Amino acid sequence: MAAQRATNNAAQGKICQFKLVLLGESAVGKSSLVLRFVKGQFHEYQESTIGAAFLTQTVCLQDTTVKFEIWDTAGQERYHSLAPMYYRGAQAAIVVYDITNQEAAAYSEENGLLFMETSAKTAMHVNEIFLAIAEKLPKNEGGTNRPRPEVDITQSNPPGGSKGCCSSH
Repeated sequence: MAAQRATNNAAQGKICQFKLVLLGESAVGKSSLVLRFVKGQFHEYQESTIGAAFLTQTVCLQDTTVKFEIWDTAGQERYHSLAPMYYRGAQAAIVVYDITNQEAAAYSEENGLLFMETSAKTAMHVNEIFLAIAEKLPKNEGGTNRPRPEVDITQSNPPGGSKGCCSSH
């Protein structure tokens, strides 16, 4: 009986799908962050992303399942012209950067952006950043999401990582 109620409650929950992009310079850990979130893995030596990589992962909130379509973009200069193609229509972006850049927290606070330090190597705050993003994204009635107006995200500085109940590891 309790199992049946749990199934019914899950069936009544909404499912929302959001495009999320990871942006940042080459070798700052974008791919490592996504790999830690989606597969629970970390590789000390990660090959550079060519163009972009696409992965999906879900996060379960109290009454909503959020499915992220994650675009991990290449950071090398030669791929910068392709970046707008990957982040067009995205509802969220995680800007990954080298932790030695001390301006990011102040910039995030001044601009009302989510800021969280993460480590793909130790898994610190990786799941939490994705969960925080899932909680902040608007969930429309009926479980669908309308396209959001495009925003210039090229100057944002929040880093990122989180996994909820629906993780696949």
